Amino acid sequence: MFSFGIVKCSLHRVKVLLYVNFVLFSVCEAKVQLPQNVIFKAVFAFGDSIVDQGNNNYIKTLVKCNFQPYGKDFMGGMPTGRFSNGKTPPDLIAVELGIKKLIPAYLDPNLKTEDIKSGVSFASGGCGYDPLTATLVAVIPLSRQLTQFIEYTGKLKVLVGEEEANYILKNSLFMVVAGTDDLANTYFTAGIRLKQDINSYTDLMVAEASKFLNELYKLGARKFWILGIPPIGCLPSQRTLAGGHNRMCSQEYNQAAQLANTKFSIAINSLSKKLPQSKLVFIDIYNPLLDLIFNPEKI
Repeated sequence: MFSFGIVKCSLHRVKVLLYVNFVLFSVCEAKVQLPQNVIFKAVFAFGDSIVDQGNNNYIKTLVKCNFQPYGKDFMGGMPTGRFSNGKTPPDLIAVELGIKKLIPAYLDPNLKTEDIKSGVSFASGGCGYDPLTATLVAVIPLSRQLTQFIEYTGKLKVLVGEEEANYILKNSLFMVVAGTDDLANTYFTAGIRLKQDINSYTDLMVAEASKFLNELYKLGARKFWILGIPPIGCLPSQRTLAGGHNRMCSQEYNQAAQLANTKFSIAINSLSKKLPQSKLVFIDIYNPLLDLIFNPEKI
């Protein structure tokens, strides 16, 4: 029952990903003006299914989406392992920055040399900031994603030399997206962390996130986008489990997401001041998504 619940939640999250894509696409359409001296050489993604480009295809886990109807609006209408009907946020951002059309999965055996230089995704659907979250569904934890990134930097240095590799990393966008599975699955659905109150658990999440961002910084990352947690109480699965007879959005779950987002925003602002030459941006997707859920005519 537990595994089924997790997989079911993962499948339903494609709807949330559509909303996330819409929000980020709107940001791109707004043509945010970057200073002329700002250059992005590559896009890297870490975290969960929102930025998993197909890494779960290559590991033993039930959390997969390499089957229809996933990918029905993708090029060729084929599922790629992306938890979406089409492109994902990393793809959209890479196009907007003029880097390339698609961000591939790091574990893709057909990864091209040019892709190594211009960015890949290390993300794994089902992952969270809480190390236990990935363990529960046998996906790639952030600690392993970090190890893979270290492996990647070694390949990059062999390919272009250490000086150029450091330049690429310093001038790349690092997207970090996690936390949804921590709250929706590990805390509320499985209940494994319920001995901790929600305040303590969100503290754990933020501490793990801060540690991860610090490690990426040590490895050369300087420009970060950290996506907040969406209104998880409005996930179809969570509305079924906790939304009552009318399947309303769960206020308890949404309040947990808001609490976590507030703490993430504060922690990220603090990190920005502590890490020299870094730029960390917290992106609120909670409020725009909630607005779209209750006002679908805006889509």
